[in-house]
Amino acid sequence: MLYCKSLLRKTGIPKEIVDYIIYGTVIQEVKTSNIGREASLAAGFSDKTPAHTVTMACISSNQSITTGIGLIAAGAYDVIVAGGVEFMSDVPIRLSRKLRNLLLRSNKAKTLPQKFQLFSSFRPSFLALELPAVAEFSSGETMGHSADRLAAAFSISRKEQDDYALRSHSLAQQAYDKGYLTDIVPIKVPGIANAVTRDNGVRVSSTEQLQKLKPAFIKPHGTVTAGNASFLTDGASACLITTEAKAKELGLKPKAYLRDFVYVSQDPKDQLLLGPTYAVPKVLEKAGLQLSDIDVWEVHEAFAGQILANLKAMDSDFFAQKYMGRNTKVGAPDLNKFNNWGGSLSIGHPFAATGVRLTTHAANRLMREDGKFAVIAACAAGGQGVGMLVERHPDGQPS
Repeated sequence: MLYCKSLLRKTGIPKEIVDYIIYGTVIQEVKTSNIGREASLAAGFSDKTPAHTVTMACISSNQSITTGIGLIAAGAYDVIVAGGVEFMSDVPIRLSRKLRNLLLRSNKAKTLPQKFQLFSSFRPSFLALELPAVAEFSSGETMGHSADRLAAAFSISRKEQDDYALRSHSLAQQAYDKGYLTDIVPIKVPGIANAVTRDNGVRVSSTEQLQKLKPAFIKPHGTVTAGNASFLTDGASACLITTEAKAKELGLKPKAYLRDFVYVSQDPKDQLLLGPTYAVPKVLEKAGLQLSDIDVWEVHEAFAGQILANLKAMDSDFFAQKYMGRNTKVGAPDLNKFNNWGGSLSIGHPFAATGVRLTTHAANRLMREDGKFAVIAACAAGGQGVGMLVERHPDGQPS
């Protein structure tokens, strides 16, 4: 809701101009299952403005962007708000299946003997709650456990992962200090005196301090820790999508074009986190570009080990030939162009909001770094992934 309002204030367009709203979310609250509609109404949009919600795990707001692009390309609408939201600090916690079943059957029990017989089947174990977990339904494996196995498969050491995590936090801190992260909207949290004005997960530590952390998933010999994994946080994001002609009609200065995109999927067990490796070559080939043509890379950092595994996979002829059906490797991105404002490891990962954050970072970096093309890539639960190609608009200015 707040981010929708802030987007309108920033662009200066009236609510009535928006034709459609698309929002992503992952951990849904049953009372607001269509969070796109509920947020738009709470933000004061007309009840005549349709809205729907998409879910595609960590790439949900990428999906909201590309769905919006599709609706515009089809001629259905002109101006769309796309975004994502996650409320990790208050996730729905369910009663056990046995207790739910008992309560549902109690509605059908009419007589006292029927109710007595029903509730006599109650056991204390029924009170166990079902807590949400970042685990694959198909394999039952947590994503952190998968990241640990992936790091081991690609021979990525604990030190390499900690060094990359430190890089992410250091670059995010530098971006804050230089005033680059201008798209952050302050939010007032009930019970807290001061507004939250920046992401509070950026902690520039040291390799020595990171090395002291214990393995979080595979114990005692795993390499994924709380220090080299992205953390779960509340967050929301929003962006305005329209045609170039409509933007000029409204007096707006676009930041970037979305030139192309592709979604991929692969084995959700052994290749759960390798979406970027599969998506990047496909989106580059669709656009007729080479790795060297890309000036900015924004890749979701689920885990440091996941990032480093993808970089190794992309730079491996063996992996390309055996698993991807390619003759040669795509190559690894230049780290001097890679996530230069930090990433999910340091900024945080509110699941459905991250895709828009990646996209706005890419657009803003293109302008500040005087680049032309940016690639956005991310992995997602279910063994899926996305690759998006963004081109700087000539009128774009850093916000």
